[in-house]
Amino acid sequence: MSKREKYLQLAIIIALIIGFLDASYLTYKHFFQPLATCHIGFFGDCGTVLRSKYSIMFGIPLAVWGLVQYSAVAYFFWLSSVSGSAFYKRLLFFQTAIGLLFSLYFTYLQIYVIGSFCQYCLLSAITSTFLYITIRTLFRDDYHSFILAKIEFIYKLILKPVFFVLPAEFVHEQAMFWGELSGKIPAVRSLFSRFLDYKHSMLSVKIGKTAFPNPIGLAAGYDYMAAFPGILPSVGFGYQTIGTISNQPCDGNAVPRLGRLPKSQSLLVNKGFRNCGADEIIEKIGGKKFGFPFGVSIGRTNIEETGTLEKAIDDIVQAFKKFEKSNVKNDYYELNISCPNLKGNLSFYPPENLKKLLKAVEKLKLKKPLFVKMPIEKTDDEVRAMLKVIATFKFVTGVIFGNLQKNRKDKSFHTDEIRKAGKGNFSGKPAFRRSNELIRLAYQEYGKRFIIIGCGGIFTAEDAYRKIRYGATMLQMITGMIFEGPQRIAQINRGLVEHLKIDGFKHISEAVGADA
Repeated sequence: MSKREKYLQLAIIIALIIGFLDASYLTYKHFFQPLATCHIGFFGDCGTVLRSKYSIMFGIPLAVWGLVQYSAVAYFFWLSSVSGSAFYKRLLFFQTAIGLLFSLYFTYLQIYVIGSFCQYCLLSAITSTFLYITIRTLFRDDYHSFILAKIEFIYKLILKPVFFVLPAEFVHEQAMFWGELSGKIPAVRSLFSRFLDYKHSMLSVKIGKTAFPNPIGLAAGYDYMAAFPGILPSVGFGYQTIGTISNQPCDGNAVPRLGRLPKSQSLLVNKGFRNCGADEIIEKIGGKKFGFPFGVSIGRTNIEETGTLEKAIDDIVQAFKKFEKSNVKNDYYELNISCPNLKGNLSFYPPENLKKLLKAVEKLKLKKPLFVKMPIEKTDDEVRAMLKVIATFKFVTGVIFGNLQKNRKDKSFHTDEIRKAGKGNFSGKPAFRRSNELIRLAYQEYGKRFIIIGCGGIFTAEDAYRKIRYGATMLQMITGMIFEGPQRIAQINRGLVEHLKIDGFKHISEAVGADA
């Protein structure tokens, strides 16, 4: 225990003693000198306060309630200090909050209703306020966890049911609108950061010259309008990928483009690279710096004109050229070859096609790292063949496993939901198992060659930690945030630190590939 913590503990004990003595004295005055004036002066008549009808609550003097309050706080404080239990600390937070609220209310009564002050009552109010602040300072980390739990409770009880009644794509578009607006308001960013951001030195990751505050990023597919870079650092993300962005604007596939499978913890996705095109995105974010690293995901324009291999490659190359010539300050690129919702039968999965694409991109001499977004529905041998090709291109920094789940027979699907599901493919839990298998495969065979980013089905710190131990250096998520709430990023980061400490790791890099 540090000196600071010892001083805070001592201050809390002294405040509890003062509060208990103060409440004891007021109890004595109430029962044995009810008509006496305990003080007349600048603060007013204490006796007037003690004789008022507001000095009794549920037939019991407020002074006695004060004794109960301080006794309860002392008891929970003792249990919290001895056991370190988060449960007792939350009871302590709750109890001191009650004390503060009632103190504020009774102070209001003295000022505006009774018209007189009792200095002993004011002392109790000051003591309650002091305890409220000091206990939260002493157990600051636990209090932050408690705040996140309250946000989660509100989200799941009130907000999520409303969101899930509304059309999924409407909610998505509203999220982008309000997210972009929030990112432009410093007070909102500061408020979000205060409650949702979590930083720890054990979680920092460095890839090349770029430092990431934590390994949790927003995956490509959610922010195809570059709406979130301003607000996401305040929500706790360590980075994000914008896009996927194509050379030309694209409306995507026909509606419906988005759906939900609540029991399967999945989203049905059929966006088809819906985005406003490279030119508009460059104009929107060119020259801007954000509070964390960000990347740009690039893929072919989802139109019939790019349906041949040569035209698709040229389209992708043109998009890269536009970003390379622009003043967009992205830290990396993603090459999305794995979206399963595009028009036509063109595929970059065959090794020869993939080689042609990477050769064309290689000629650009990209100034920033490149990650290839991989499919998860292919067999191990097919993935090995793709990795073998990618590994020959030194400009490729790493791979991302992976994209959406196409296999509707995956055991994670709830039968009645998958039977009714429309056109599209699936994020969330249905992608979790296969993503993990491929992360492990890639790390076993190319762990020294590639930086691996794990994506698919991350809902908890345990999910994230499993991908890390299988070989992922960085992580990406979308669906887990939508189902669990915006506080989930901080909860995952907090949980990762706890897992690292339990397993004896001093830094997250030490855990990468531990189970591979």
